[in-house]
Amino acid sequence: MAATSKAEPTHLQDMDEDDEEMDDREMDSEGDGGESMGVDNSDDEEDDTSEDEKENEAEIQRLEEQLSINAFDYNCHVDLIKLLKHEGELLRLRKARQKMSELFPLTEEIWLDWLKDEIRLTEEEPNREKVNELFEKAIKDYICPDIWLEYAQYSIGGMGSPGGIERVRSVFERAITAVGLHMTKGQTVWEAYREFENAILATVQPPPGKIPSHDEQELLNKQLQRIHTLFRRQLTIPLMDMEATYAEYEEWSDQGAPEEILHQYKTALQQREKYKPFEESLLVAETPKLAEYQAYIDFEMKQGDPPRIQMTFERALVENCLVPDMWTKYTIYLDRQLKIKDLVLSTHDRAVRNCPWTMSLWKSYLQAVERHGGTHQTVPDLFEKALNAGFIQATDYVEIWQVYLDYLRRRVDFSQESSQELKELRGSFSRCLDYMKQDVEERFGESGDPSCNIMQIWARIEARHCKNMQKARELWDSIMTKGNAKYANMWLEYYNLERAYGDSVHCRKALHRAVQCTSDYPEHVCEVLLTFERVEGSLEDWDVAVQKTETRLNRVNEQRAKMAEKEAIQALQEEEQLEQRRKGKADKRNQKKVQKGTGRFGEKRKAEQDEWTDPAEQAPKRHRGNGEQSKEEYLQSPGLQTSEKKAPPGYKGSTRPGFNKAQQDGAQNQSDDKMELRNDDNSVFISNLSYTLEAPEDTLRTLFETCGTVKQIRLVTSNKGTFKGYGYVQFENTESVSEALKLDRREVEARPMFVSPCVDKNKNPDFKVFKYNTNMEKHKIFISGLPFSCTKEQLEEISKSHGTVKEVRLVTFRSGKPKGLAYVEFADEAQASQAVLKMDGTDVEGNKISVAISNPPRRNSSKPGPGQPATNLTPHQAYGARGRGRTQVSLLPRSLNRQSGPSSKVENGSSEDGAGDAKPLSNADFVKMLLKK
Repeated sequence: MAATSKAEPTHLQDMDEDDEEMDDREMDSEGDGGESMGVDNSDDEEDDTSEDEKENEAEIQRLEEQLSINAFDYNCHVDLIKLLKHEGELLRLRKARQKMSELFPLTEEIWLDWLKDEIRLTEEEPNREKVNELFEKAIKDYICPDIWLEYAQYSIGGMGSPGGIERVRSVFERAITAVGLHMTKGQTVWEAYREFENAILATVQPPPGKIPSHDEQELLNKQLQRIHTLFRRQLTIPLMDMEATYAEYEEWSDQGAPEEILHQYKTALQQREKYKPFEESLLVAETPKLAEYQAYIDFEMKQGDPPRIQMTFERALVENCLVPDMWTKYTIYLDRQLKIKDLVLSTHDRAVRNCPWTMSLWKSYLQAVERHGGTHQTVPDLFEKALNAGFIQATDYVEIWQVYLDYLRRRVDFSQESSQELKELRGSFSRCLDYMKQDVEERFGESGDPSCNIMQIWARIEARHCKNMQKARELWDSIMTKGNAKYANMWLEYYNLERAYGDSVHCRKALHRAVQCTSDYPEHVCEVLLTFERVEGSLEDWDVAVQKTETRLNRVNEQRAKMAEKEAIQALQEEEQLEQRRKGKADKRNQKKVQKGTGRFGEKRKAEQDEWTDPAEQAPKRHRGNGEQSKEEYLQSPGLQTSEKKAPPGYKGSTRPGFNKAQQDGAQNQSDDKMELRNDDNSVFISNLSYTLEAPEDTLRTLFETCGTVKQIRLVTSNKGTFKGYGYVQFENTESVSEALKLDRREVEARPMFVSPCVDKNKNPDFKVFKYNTNMEKHKIFISGLPFSCTKEQLEEISKSHGTVKEVRLVTFRSGKPKGLAYVEFADEAQASQAVLKMDGTDVEGNKISVAISNPPRRNSSKPGPGQPATNLTPHQAYGARGRGRTQVSLLPRSLNRQSGPSSKVENGSSEDGAGDAKPLSNADFVKMLLKK
């Protein structure tokens, strides 16, 4: 084994010399051929060679210049190394590899090429130490079996030196500890170790026929025991080809395998069967096999064997070294489970070298160094490297600064006012603010810390720990000058700080300034000021506060009214422009018809058709607010045969498919009998039920019998007899209707059932179903961004810590699926305002929610009046995804109609109060619209 290892560099060199000789012979033969033909190509070949060399040299210089500008260009490093290797520039190649290794972990292929090149160059004994150092660097980047095997084989070449055999064994022991559990490649390391020990055994065995001495026999037994131990250790580990190892052990051992080893071997075989599916999926998967490794890691985490978990992570990272999530998962496991200092810190270091742009990896690295008692100088040095790593967003710099400042704060003993640690903390806060202004804002065009969280923390530290309110006030003045003075929550944070560590004079000043500057929730700030004066102030202070709050709120209301008027005018102008465009298109269509010669015949034909209308199309509409009754419904209505207009020639009437005329007449007579019992005053309209609802009549009867005696249930069906999801429930008494209306929005098979009065819109065109208030509701809050799994009970539990919760309403789609929105009603306005300040931006099951005072958008899509605020809608938004329909008739009940808006933003309406909703259109208005068309 040792001889083979020593001969390897010479053998490789001999191969290179043979290749050179072959090349020379080929060149000679080509030269001879050229001379025999009377052509001399030597000059052309030299010119081509020199030209290629010049081009390659120019490319090398370009790559080196590019790296001098941006040393973190990974691909540029790789290209330069390939080009230098091709040109045979070994000294420049070594420097290029060293520079890349200082900045990035090298891949397994790059390391193996580098190591083999260095082995060829350093055949002398004194230089073996440099190669050993290079191997030590290589095994720190990735846990690779091939690199460990190369390291062990190279170390065998130095076994003849003093202590060489022990050094080889040390390398092998480290190798099987690092990669011996690798199911597919660990076998080769174990076999190489045994071969090495077998080679040692051959040197200590006495020649045949010679009786060994006591010392020789003891040395022989010790070597045999080493080989026995290696076999037994390997057979206890589940590896892919362990059957061959067991057969080799039985053949090698004179006494066979002991019972204990056989039992451990069978246990390892059983364990291997658990891992085989994952190994097989890795064999057939394509690189980088991220999903397969994730499944493998999850399985190992459940098994809970730390060495195997670590080995699986290391295998995954060899092929997914640029996946930050994989490093994060690995470092979290090491931080929380193993907690071995050297292993944890080395893995964190490898993580940030592979993914330097990931702020979270630097953050966890800094915290790990502090957690494991790193020196104070280590943390600042690591922090400076993080600042130069090149994060991709401004907020990353804010967060990494916060981690470093937290570390410095934990070092300070605040009982000593002039300690060096306190000076360092204050200096770092000042440097952080300068860094954000000069570096981050210039690079990203934004501060990354619009709420000035770092300055807020500094102010709290000065107030709480240093008792320096003057410095805290200076910091808050700076915070307000950075565009935060318009936010009520910022003023209330400052007010709370003054309440805790300041005095009532500065509390009053802060609230007075808040009243003048706040624009998002001025009512709440005014209420806080009045409450403060009730507790702290004199009558004069109370009068001043009342005057200031009234003046401010009057000004705010005036501004809101002006804004509402401006939006209304803008909406009218846009509507007029749309109308002009529609008229222009209609004129063009009419001109085209005239040019095509449709003539008077077409107009006459249209007039004749307009004179007669299918009676089913004139059905009175009974609906929830503004729904439409289908033709099938109307065919069951009394008085159908008394139509005033005659059908045009050739009209045979509508007959339901699958029914002959006699059957349809029979059904009609039966329906007429049922219609005689109809009473709209005792009925409710039911809609939004599932088409696939089983036994809908029985289901509705069960639901509504609790409200009173049900007289009849009329379901609306299609031509095929299938249920259309709506119908009517008629009671014996009118009093049952009010009870039935309370079942509105009751879930029926996971869908909200809509219940509304049964009203004929032809007889009562002004009827309007009231659902929810569209004005600002200061005692309610609107929540968006909720997880779809959030229930009313969970939301009530979250909200009740901020006040008395009266009602919680989750907003759903018509199908019953949640929208992630909700309204929560509190006992009074103050509790709602407090809930907005405390709940806005908090996390609920991993979702960051947004909270605001309830201000629902208006549900009326008609033209806004002079005093009515209008939403600024585009034509697409105003008329739906398919534009404005030809008939302008909405098939959705008007009480359920919503203006479509941008899907990326949930609106809670504007804050202005309107003068009133526009009058809804009646069926007569729709007929006029149709006749105009």
